[in-house]
Amino acid sequence: MMWTLPQPVAKADEAPPPFDAWLDGVRQEAREKGIAEETIRVALTGIEPVRRVVQRDRNQSEFKLTYQIYHDRLLTPTNIRVGRGKLEKHRALLDQIAAEYGVQPRFILAIWGMETRYGAVKPTMPVIPAVATLAYDRRRSSYFRRELFQALQMIDQGLIPHSEMLGSWAGAMGQPQFMPSSYMAYARDHDGDGHRDIWSNEADVFASIANYLSKHGWHDDQTWGREVTLPAGAAFRAAIPAPRTGSGCRAIDSMSGAMGLADWQALGVRRADGSDLPTRNLPASLVEPDGADGKAFLVYRNYQSILRYNCAHLYGLAVSQLADAIGRR
Repeated sequence: MMWTLPQPVAKADEAPPPFDAWLDGVRQEAREKGIAEETIRVALTGIEPVRRVVQRDRNQSEFKLTYQIYHDRLLTPTNIRVGRGKLEKHRALLDQIAAEYGVQPRFILAIWGMETRYGAVKPTMPVIPAVATLAYDRRRSSYFRRELFQALQMIDQGLIPHSEMLGSWAGAMGQPQFMPSSYMAYARDHDGDGHRDIWSNEADVFASIANYLSKHGWHDDQTWGREVTLPAGAAFRAAIPAPRTGSGCRAIDSMSGAMGLADWQALGVRRADGSDLPTRNLPASLVEPDGADGKAFLVYRNYQSILRYNCAHLYGLAVSQLADAIGRR
């Protein structure tokens, strides 16, 4: 049975189109973008909105759970143990990729582990219906419409057969869970076999994750940040720099403004164990994922690169702390 999504926002004097009429508009725009008629026929025939895709979009755990619950679900002894094993198994390859892209191996592995449990989770959702559903839905229609055309371009260019284009409920693909636009911009063919295979080739998976972080401002002479303790009182709260908004990522916009570690030290901020902050005066911002009564973290520029992968503090902190756990001897 076909299920009808909430209708897209329409002008007051016109009725919103049904899905089939909306899809006809997608087909026409695809033709105008130069996508082959055969690709349009194969990819856009017989698709319907997928109800569970919208349900998942409205119930993402990164925006509903507390820090501690999310942390405990994902930073399990098994995930840490497997990550350390993968580090040993792929050390030579990861060191090579780290040297090329300037991203430490533990962070590559942490994102791999968070996204698909080091490749063990195999996404099974056809990408085109998933992305089309979210493009038709009103919440993020512009973003997913662009992703839909990127997915069609991938098929049209022969980068992956339509039948093999499988991903998550939101259309994220392969072991690093790249959206179609991220695949087109950042996926890499590390082993030189002519294919950017993020589905089954670990060399390409690692290089693609590293390239994504590198292109989003990663510095391999820094870590991500650390948990800290904060002084009590209104005076400290008044001294916290105001957030800088307009980044396009709500999580980044919710962080405090940045100031040097020496300034945070002078305000009374200390490491989680009570010791002094590092003496290197890196710019750092304050993150409090559960508000002023929860845990606190000072984060550096690399943390923002992780948030560009997934714009949610619970995700960014979990990746960061998993990386620390994998790299800890």
